Order: sequence, then C-alpha cells, then structure tokens
Amino acid sequence: MEDLPQHYTNEQTGISYTLDENGDYYLPDLVLPDEPEYDIGRFGLMRRHYLKNHNKVLFLNLLTSGKLNEHLYEIDQTANEHLWHTTQQMAKAEGLREELKNSDPLAWVGHMNNIRNRVEEMLLQDLIYD
Repeated sequence: MEDLPQHYTNEQTGISYTLDENGDYYLPDLVLPDEPEYDIGRFGLMRRHYLKNHNKVLFLNLLTSGKLNEHLYEIDQTANEHLWHTTQQMAKAEGLREELKNSDPLAWVGHMNNIRNRVEEMLLQDLIYD
C-alpha cells in the first residue's frame, strides 16, 4: 500500500484536506470565519433560538458566512428601539400621563405593562419569527 501524504490542497478549489486517523479518507479542513463579538440581548437570543430550530438554512448560512452575531445584534438593537418608541407612542395615544403615575402608581404600571406586552407581541411576529 502506498504512503499517502497527511495533507494536500486541491488546486482548483483551494480547499486543504487532512488524512483521517485511520488513513482511509481525506477530510476537508473547514473552519468558521472569525466573527466580531457583540453583546446580544434577549431579542437576539430569541431570534437565534428561532433560526436554529425553525429556519436552519438561514441559521447555517449566517453561521458559515461569519455574519450570525452581527445579524442577532442588529435584530436585538432594532427590537429594543422599536419597543421603546412604540411603547411611548402608545402610552401617549392612550392618555397615560404623569398625573396617573403620581396619583395611582399601580394602575400606571399595569397600563404600561399591558402596552409593553402588546408591543412585544408585535415585535416577535415582525422581527423575531419572520
């Protein structure tokens, strides 16, 4: 049996290969590209979970291209901005004022939580599960 080289590179594709432990197969030397580190919040983590479990093709494409963390960070940032702005707009449209906050804080908190929950439901449908 002839001695096979441990490593070789295919000149057409530029992919390098390494002989497996038993010397039976050449396996491609594939590595994921370096990705910048981002602080990803809960919306980004929810998006990651959704992609990993329900849209595997997009998840793997983003992962192998080195753009997954950037995508999750952008989704998280966009969701947080929309959450804040839309909550403020809806509170104003529904007449929640500082007077209620001062006179009946529990009622104000209840109204704000209700608004926030409605906005989060919209965000989940529009950004996370899309």
